[in-house]
Amino acid sequence: MALAVNTVWVVLAGALVFFMEGGFALLEAGLVQTKNALSIVMKVMADVTVGSIVYALLGFGLMFGLSRAGLFGTTGYFLGPLRTGPLTVSEPVFWFFEMAFAVAAVSIVSGAVSERMRFPAYLLYVVVGILAYSVSGHWVWGPGGWLAGLGMRDFAGSAVVHAFGGFSALAAAAVLGARLGRFEPGTEFLPSNLPLAFTGTFILWFGWFGFNAGSTLSAFAPDIGQIVANTMLSAAAAGLVAVLWSRWRFDAYDPTMAINGVLAGLVAITAGCAYVPVWAGGLIGVAAGVLVVESTGWLEAWGIDDPVGAFPVHGANGLLGTVAVGLFATQGGLFMGDGPHLLGVQLLGAAAVAVWGFGVTYVAFAVLRALGILRVSADEERVGLDWALHGRHAYHHPGPAAAERARPASAGHTLV
Repeated sequence: MALAVNTVWVVLAGALVFFMEGGFALLEAGLVQTKNALSIVMKVMADVTVGSIVYALLGFGLMFGLSRAGLFGTTGYFLGPLRTGPLTVSEPVFWFFEMAFAVAAVSIVSGAVSERMRFPAYLLYVVVGILAYSVSGHWVWGPGGWLAGLGMRDFAGSAVVHAFGGFSALAAAAVLGARLGRFEPGTEFLPSNLPLAFTGTFILWFGWFGFNAGSTLSAFAPDIGQIVANTMLSAAAAGLVAVLWSRWRFDAYDPTMAINGVLAGLVAITAGCAYVPVWAGGLIGVAAGVLVVESTGWLEAWGIDDPVGAFPVHGANGLLGTVAVGLFATQGGLFMGDGPHLLGVQLLGAAAVAVWGFGVTYVAFAVLRALGILRVSADEERVGLDWALHGRHAYHHPGPAAAERARPASAGHTLV
């Protein structure tokens, strides 16, 4: 009976996490320009199709197989047996749940590279990203992982998923370069549909309850209530504070900060949702709301073009949430009277995962750039990737489309 109940619980939670890909698709399609809305949804679809296959063949084993020196798993490839001990659910159910996390990690990068990356190059990145995610995931969550051995706590992935994905996005955007004219005075890049982006945000928020509460892997876990309360209140606090902070800083109640504020609060509470009291979850959300606004400004100052704010939401707040466990955890937190040991471990773990994600992605994108297959041509970028790469428009317009009339001769269904 316990196996049956846990199976239903984990499958439903995994389905919620998987449904977050719909949230990514709507969020990012709403934030990019109209001429690129379809191309970004195609990238999210690639995350799911390519990512799930790669995770089944190699990623799951790398992440949860028997450990080699605490660095990576050596069993469970091709969905073979992990041989790592009993689980609360069957291994295929566990794979499904964890696959949804892996796909989410690489989806973080899709928005940061929107509007100027070639589609085949992105397919290659998804393979690399899934494998790299699985290796660092083993360090924290795998049986015998070296960070797990030090006592690192990351309940549902502020570091494993979000710091990895956010710093990967930072590296990708840095190597890829800014969109044409992005930092030129007077140039505007208008979102295609902000209500669509808000809808995607609500879907992500909805799915996050599966993301965090489902990480118990047991329907009988006594802390599910604490987890969902922390998840809800951190997101709400961060969304509210980000809007008010943007009003104070920029004299406007910024809708994009409402979106990214909520997501930042969700990211920041993901590590500690089962470890910190609810009042601390609210404080973490407040800090996340401020950090997402300020780190968005940092990217502008650095000249890095991140169209959807992937790094401010996931990278910066993934670090915040991981470190906050070392401050507020009821067992081991510095502010709870238990000394600095856990905080030190959390700092080390957050740094290790962030550096790994940044480094692997930087090298992968640098190789793609050296091969000349990373970025679309200037003409294709001006026309828009929807038509240049996919031969379709996201939205129908009566009469001949200007983009179609201007389609460059080199564009179309090409591999590179």
